[in-house]
Amino acid sequence: MQLIEIYFAHMINKISKITSITFILIMISLNTQAQKKIPLKDFFKNPKKTSYQISPDGKYISFLAPYKKRMNIFVQPVNEEKAKRITSVTDRDLGGYFWKSSSQIVFLKDKDGDENYHLFAVDINGQNVKDLTPFDGVKADIIDDLEDNDNEMIIQMNKENKELFDVYRININDGKLEKIAQNPGNITGWLTDHEGKLRIAVTTDGVNTSLLYRATEADTFKNVITTNFKESLSPLFFDFDNKMLFANSNIGRDKSAIVKIDPETAKEITLIFEHPEVDADNLFYSHHRKVLTAVSFTTWKKYRKFLDARTEMIFRNLETLLPGYEISLSSSTKDEETYIVRTYSDRTLGAYYLYTFSSNTLKPITEVSPWLKEENLAVMKPITFESRDGLLINGYLTLPVGVDPKNLPVVINPHGGPWHRDVWTFNPEVQFLANRGYAVLQINFRGSTGYGKDFWQASFKQWGKNMQNDITDGVNWLIKQGIADPKRIAIYGASYGGYATLAGITFTPDLYACAIDYVGVSNLLTFLKTIPPYWKPYLEMMYEMIGNINNEYYMLKEASPIFYVDKIKCPLFVAQGAKDPRVNINESNQIVDALKKRGIKVKYMVKENEGHGFSNEENQFDFYRAMEKFLKKHMKPKKG
Repeated sequence: MQLIEIYFAHMINKISKITSITFILIMISLNTQAQKKIPLKDFFKNPKKTSYQISPDGKYISFLAPYKKRMNIFVQPVNEEKAKRITSVTDRDLGGYFWKSSSQIVFLKDKDGDENYHLFAVDINGQNVKDLTPFDGVKADIIDDLEDNDNEMIIQMNKENKELFDVYRININDGKLEKIAQNPGNITGWLTDHEGKLRIAVTTDGVNTSLLYRATEADTFKNVITTNFKESLSPLFFDFDNKMLFANSNIGRDKSAIVKIDPETAKEITLIFEHPEVDADNLFYSHHRKVLTAVSFTTWKKYRKFLDARTEMIFRNLETLLPGYEISLSSSTKDEETYIVRTYSDRTLGAYYLYTFSSNTLKPITEVSPWLKEENLAVMKPITFESRDGLLINGYLTLPVGVDPKNLPVVINPHGGPWHRDVWTFNPEVQFLANRGYAVLQINFRGSTGYGKDFWQASFKQWGKNMQNDITDGVNWLIKQGIADPKRIAIYGASYGGYATLAGITFTPDLYACAIDYVGVSNLLTFLKTIPPYWKPYLEMMYEMIGNINNEYYMLKEASPIFYVDKIKCPLFVAQGAKDPRVNINESNQIVDALKKRGIKVKYMVKENEGHGFSNEENQFDFYRAMEKFLKKHMKPKKG
């Protein structure tokens, strides 16, 4: 479970065994043309059109496009070019949207990055815009969109208690709410069956997790199985008879697998899929045909194990029509005859297409960012190295185009989470940095998800210790390869990556030439006291994973960069959203104030209308413009 940052096969064996020399030769062969400087805004500006979806009846397509700099919803007939804007949001991009029916769309929006998302409904002609959850400081989430019910959804809100989410049935026409389940105080998740009946609940006491089940809504929930949070049985959805349950489970195994269980007993009935090296990600199904379609898993790239001949045929057809790109189906008509197809790779945000299955025809819709040319962008390659205590660490290295991969300036870019992972995809930050001449190293340090239970648990209470050592070992590996100039290494990360940045320059101060901390944790003692209220049920679990503020005070203090600011030797740039609900602005204030007291100037950027990372386009431009200037100033070759 990702508490600090929540909301995209067999070849890995061969790739992981590539020698350093072979790897460098491959990178040289793939980066032979001269580097072309691309305008900064081209990497970070909003797409002209993106997030395409098709209406359930197939008559309309929708997309997001800028209106007064903010991403809004547009709708057009499927065979026409002219689109109508149906929302007029001007303060902040929408948080997402979907077709509720062929005549209405539901979208989400928060305020200034506070992550208290409200649900809105709007007719496809732009009329009758309604805030369905008009409650200040309340976060709404969708449990079941009730695909076969045009008028209602099942949602959860922390309306009565900010720490707990109760369940409501909501009418999207008039906003009428009916509470259908009261949270007794320990439920952290709910699941309906295919008829929209609330049948599953997940509870926690902070450390132990229980699966609750009831046969009908008239029955009382009963505890089926309780596990320590280190073992997980995550319910996905019911089978099509609404009797058995599909789940993602690592009980009795290291790598999570997709299984079918009996919800009355939690006994495993069938193993659907497992992979020897990585966790299974997700299980997919056809709502129309009532069959399982595929399982996804991620080694160095995303792969699928097909469970259905028709689905496999669709992807094989698309791979033939769109060779060389990763493919996803982002939307389909209710009869699953017509699909919106999205392509992408490490060097492009790709394009959207309209695909008709019966005729196997593909119609281009739009490129997402046509101003970015693939041939000018850098290749993202998987790498592996061994940590000092013998763990195999995976990651990605992106080298600037047309440059001999020797003695390069490097940006180390640890991911957030920390219980998250970097994946092979288009990353505008990485491409921007590579275009400016920096190699970028992304490391899936211990604790990164997808590599099994043991690798995840190896991160517990290792903030600033072995987790940080993995990053340091990655830096030293890159130096040993001759790729990195040891005098020109920067570290930049967001959230936990921001913490890792601060830990890097305090615990290994001689390693980095400069650093950029973006919404990062500086003090574990204060961080654990300022988590969002709806994280409180997980607090005991966080204590086991990070450290207990009540009886491990000194361990947490020892791992907190704020207490080692006197060790910092390199220039630091800090950026923070004032409304950040996850990493309170005090985390950034502390580190900046402590350095100022020592007479050290720190570049500090605060955006009052942002939260956990900058969303608004103009704020992103400001941040990356400042980043470029900062790196250019402090990553110059040094004499001697």
